[in-house]
Amino acid sequence: MAQESARRPRVLVGACGSVAVVKVPEIVSRLVKEHDADVRVVWTGNACRFDEAAANYNAETKASLKDLISSGKIQSLVDDDEWNYKHVGKDPVVHIELRKWADVFLIAPLSANSLAKISHGLCDNLLTSVARAWDYSKPMLVAPAMNTFMWDHPLTSEQLGKLRSFGAGVVSPVSKTLACGDTGSGALAPVDQILAAVKESL
Repeated sequence: MAQESARRPRVLVGACGSVAVVKVPEIVSRLVKEHDADVRVVWTGNACRFDEAAANYNAETKASLKDLISSGKIQSLVDDDEWNYKHVGKDPVVHIELRKWADVFLIAPLSANSLAKISHGLCDNLLTSVARAWDYSKPMLVAPAMNTFMWDHPLTSEQLGKLRSFGAGVVSPVSKTLACGDTGSGALAPVDQILAAVKESL
C-alpha cells in the first residue's frame, strides 16, 4: 500500500492476553526506531496483566516502550479509552477513529480467546471493536500465539480460515518449547518475521 510522502506509515498494534505479549515492547520499539513508523498500541484487559512479566522478560525493551509512551511518541490505549464518553455525538468514537487513522492493523500476539471473538464478530473491548469495524481494503495482520493443544484444536484452523476470508493475513506461529513447558507449534513467530510482514503489507 503506497504511503503519502508527507507522513510516516501508521501501524496500529493490538496486544492480546497471551504470555507472548512480553514481546510487544520489542515489536513496538523496533517499528518506531527501525521502520520509522507512527505507532499506536491497543491492549486488552488480559494483556495488561502481563505488564510486570514484560519488565522481567526484557527490562531494556520494556523501558524503551515506557519512554516512547511517556514522551508521546506513541499512544497506548486500553478499554477505558473506548468507553469513557461524556458527550455523545461530540466525543470521538475511539475504535472508529483508530480504524480511520491506521494504515495497517497488526494483532500480535493474537490469543485463542481474541481469535474466537474476532472470527465470530464479537466486540466487547476496544481491540475487538476495531477489528469488527476494520476496513479490509487496508491490511490486517495477525500473529497467533497459544499453547500447542489450543493451536491444534479444530476450531483454530476454522477461525483463522474466517479471518483469511475477511482479508486478514496470518503470520503463523512456530514450534518450540513454550512458556508452559509443552513443546510444539503455537509460539509467536519471530519478531523479525512479524516486522517483515508489516513492511511488506505497506
